[in-house]
Amino acid sequence: MPRDKIIIRTSGIGILANIFLAAFKAAVGLISNSIAIVLDAVNNLSDALSSLITIIGTKLANKPADKDHPFGHGRVEFLSALIISAIVLYAGVTSLIESIKKIIAPELPDYSPATLIIVTVAILVKIVLGTYVKKTGEKVNSDSLIDSGKDALLDSIISLTTLIAAGIYIIWHVSTEAYLGAIISLAIIKSGYEMLTDAISTILGERVDSDLAKDIKKVICESDEVHGAYDLVLHSYGPDKYTGSVHIEVDDCMTAAQIDSLTRDISRRVYERFGVVMAAVGIYSSNTTDSFSLSVEQFVRETVKDYSDVLQIHGFYLNKEKKSITFDVVMDFSSQDPKKVYMSIFEKVHARYPEYTLHIQMDTDVSD
Repeated sequence: MPRDKIIIRTSGIGILANIFLAAFKAAVGLISNSIAIVLDAVNNLSDALSSLITIIGTKLANKPADKDHPFGHGRVEFLSALIISAIVLYAGVTSLIESIKKIIAPELPDYSPATLIIVTVAILVKIVLGTYVKKTGEKVNSDSLIDSGKDALLDSIISLTTLIAAGIYIIWHVSTEAYLGAIISLAIIKSGYEMLTDAISTILGERVDSDLAKDIKKVICESDEVHGAYDLVLHSYGPDKYTGSVHIEVDDCMTAAQIDSLTRDISRRVYERFGVVMAAVGIYSSNTTDSFSLSVEQFVRETVKDYSDVLQIHGFYLNKEKKSITFDVVMDFSSQDPKKVYMSIFEKVHARYPEYTLHIQMDTDVSD
């Protein structure tokens, strides 16, 4: 079954389950005068709304690319996750306000056997629903489904605390409803905040998954002509929808026709294996003509070893005719003063080879 249909089907099941639970909890909460159960019912409605937003987001995300959006509409799913997390956060804040009101002006709950049975059933339904939705979300890489699943599992804990409150009241005649409602609200707020920060982080653009980056570079380096793959950049246009670029190192004696054939082959293999569209494959040429170039490169690499801030150098090339030395220096993000490190490397290499013009690029650690 296609990914979008799986998401829509799973969300539809979530909507039906949550509406069913909300109706029963609301009725039971009003009859028993239980604020915690009523708040739980409201939370179920917010869950149903979250599932509806997931369906709408999935539909919009699968719209084909057009002139205004040449990379498609896949990022709508990221916005869906953002909206869902905001709904969860809002539900937590409003629940906290209502719980505080009940603490200030308490009302005694009235539990019946039917109430306790319904709450118990709700706990079981939420555990099953939450586990199903979360696992499905992980399977199809849907942040919206994963968030909905987490929220459902949190609901099962919320309902469990309600059951505990009922037990405390029945045994000791002490009402803890409002206080448990406040604790529940804080748990919802925490969950909503975490979902919100995760959604914002995704929209801002996160580091490429380490395993994916290494696997792509490994496939690229399967070509005998490639001596290394660097500067892999992947732009996400929705879950599992990537457009990227990379630099490869090849011998400086390769012809344009050979490079063209090689880069096309790399783009094809990366797409077939990972579904990643390589928009560009840049070239670093490697010296193959004389030992002097190799000795200079060795000096540069030995020099760079003295700096813990430098992760690697690549793209080294020495041009005797133009009297130039070129290479990239990849700096660690934790470096306190990358410009100082850069200038120190520049000065040491320039002091050793003053007759050469240096072109040193301070590169970013964008992928593993």
